[in-house]
Amino acid sequence: MTVDTIFDLASLTKVVATTTAVMQLVEKGVLRVNDPVAKYISEFAQNGKDDVTIRELLTHHSGLPPDLDLTRPWEGRDTAFRMAFASTLAEPPGSQFVYSDINFLVLGALVERVSGKRLDEYCEENIFRPLGMTHTRFVPPASWLPKIAPTQYDEHNTMLVGTVHDPTARRMGGIAGHAGLFSTADDLAKFADFLWHGGPVLSPLMIEKMTTPQQPPTSEALRGFGWDIDSSLSSNRGELLPVGSFGHTGWTGTSLWIDPTTRTYIILLTNAVHPRGGNAIALRSKVATAVAAALTLTAPEKELLRWKSITGYNEAQTAARRLASRTATVATGIDVLETHHYDEIRGTAAQRKIGLLTNQTGRDAEGRRTLDVLAQAPGISLMAVFSPEHGITGTLDSTEIANGKDPATGIPIYSVYGASDAARRPALTVFEGLDAVVVDLQDAGARFYTYEATLGYFLEAAGKIGNEVIVLDRPNPITGSLVQGPISEAEHETFVNYFPLPVRHGMTMGELARLFNSERGLHARLQVVPMEGWMRGDWFDATGLTWVNPSPNLRSLTAATLYPGVALIEGTNVSVGRGTDTPFELLGAPWINGRELAQYLNRREISGVRFVPVRFTPTASNYAGEPCEGVNILLLERNALDAPELGIELASALKKLYPQQFHLERMVELLVNQAVYDAIARGEEPHRIAQDWQEALDRFQQLRQKYLLYK
Repeated sequence: MTVDTIFDLASLTKVVATTTAVMQLVEKGVLRVNDPVAKYISEFAQNGKDDVTIRELLTHHSGLPPDLDLTRPWEGRDTAFRMAFASTLAEPPGSQFVYSDINFLVLGALVERVSGKRLDEYCEENIFRPLGMTHTRFVPPASWLPKIAPTQYDEHNTMLVGTVHDPTARRMGGIAGHAGLFSTADDLAKFADFLWHGGPVLSPLMIEKMTTPQQPPTSEALRGFGWDIDSSLSSNRGELLPVGSFGHTGWTGTSLWIDPTTRTYIILLTNAVHPRGGNAIALRSKVATAVAAALTLTAPEKELLRWKSITGYNEAQTAARRLASRTATVATGIDVLETHHYDEIRGTAAQRKIGLLTNQTGRDAEGRRTLDVLAQAPGISLMAVFSPEHGITGTLDSTEIANGKDPATGIPIYSVYGASDAARRPALTVFEGLDAVVVDLQDAGARFYTYEATLGYFLEAAGKIGNEVIVLDRPNPITGSLVQGPISEAEHETFVNYFPLPVRHGMTMGELARLFNSERGLHARLQVVPMEGWMRGDWFDATGLTWVNPSPNLRSLTAATLYPGVALIEGTNVSVGRGTDTPFELLGAPWINGRELAQYLNRREISGVRFVPVRFTPTASNYAGEPCEGVNILLLERNALDAPELGIELASALKKLYPQQFHLERMVELLVNQAVYDAIARGEEPHRIAQDWQEALDRFQQLRQKYLLYK
């Protein structure tokens, strides 16, 4: 055995060849993972499979059985494809994880159907050759035979050397989406290196999508597209490598596991089934554990490896990022500015005239108001303060907020919130007297939170006048890694839709400022003072920062987590808990039967939440002073929750159960997506509605990538 010994990779074919090929076609826009397979292979729709999606094949949640029937004689690729397309579902699609070779046999056929090339030809041209994998191919030539490790005697007592071991792939002539690839340790090392760095084969964004959880939210098996993350088949991760790493195995004794945290990959190639048949399960685990134990790690990295008991992928990733940051507390933009002695805002003038857009959330690590800090900062004169919706103290729920004066400093406060569009924009007469405006606001992470539009209006004013906008960045409290929901329509710009964004955009105010300024061509002189120590996967409670209510009804991180979903329906004729102690954790109305609604929603098995019947009487907003019945929304697993899809589920449930009483119409005002609204109004299945917005969401993810400050 040497590093150039050629092995039958068996099911490593699924990830090295087929998954990579499919993701290339997705990146090119030829395929969409949420499309039904039958859209591209019409014959696949047989026997009730018309709704099975490419995503479900890639994650082994299609409901297809494990393999084709090998009890009767058959030969040829065309025969195998016909059998696969005609196969009958063993389970409802999306219901559970069942590892199936048929899934990837069909995906191989899909690559061939849309590319017009046979799978081996496509992979050679688009994967192996660009990566320099010179000893990787289907059906190896005779000249390779001396270097090929044997596998096992076949049914005719012939030793298999250079002939694929998998019986289905063998009957298909050695070229199949689930098995048939041969390669070496050297070539697989090149492939693993590509997965770290990206390259000519796939972009880093597509690699991340491929190797992070993509399975249905209710599944207990964590699966990427093709790749295994944490399931009953993850023995090759060993005992120490953390959840968040990924890999795959092959029946013949092959294994590849990759851990981005410790930047380690483990390739194990054996001929475990030769001569009598066996497996390498125990060996894989022991090797991975030995490798992890032998790594020279820092203390935080060693601590990370003890997170092996974590069952939630995102919690493990958050832990990894937190440890990697080497700090217990995030330094926000104002803290960084103080550390840098205000260099970012002082400029060259002896006394620079500054304005400040802020509210009660603008505080440094010591709890001092940004207003007070800048009022005393050397080299600047704080001339004006601007307050957004809810006023400078963040406690007002009025549509008209008057100007005023800060009692501690005497600095004038100009309200930029009112009923008219003009009242929501900074007065240019005030703006013209300033050299720069500093922005320090805590956002909520939802597209319709009005602070984001206010930021856009200030960038517009700065672009017209020529002064500078300096954003002191703060965390997205509900992480910068989860991007969810339909994209709003650009032609309907409002105070809750400044730019076409998904409901949950996963960006900070500094990143949004960069996107607004560039994509809208505002030409403002923009500077962002980034945070230190914040990572995209961090929830607010991982930052070490003190929670300050960004608005009167966002009183906790739980409320903020539910807000991008529950708030979607607050414009309709229901109460979302305004005027109670737990806004956005309640939903009710006088005409709702709480027990009925809770039972219906719980039967929906919406990932991350459960529902309990409740009675409450709000003191404000809809049904103030009226007894209501409804549900208390219990947040059980925030990383599993798709909040905007929860909003669609709530609206769909109310429309189904209370078609006469529930008035859906005003939901479109915050949704700002007519197609999604129409689908809800027609009573379409919420999960299918969510699939329809995925393509636009993928395009936004690529646009968003250009403006991210925290990788």
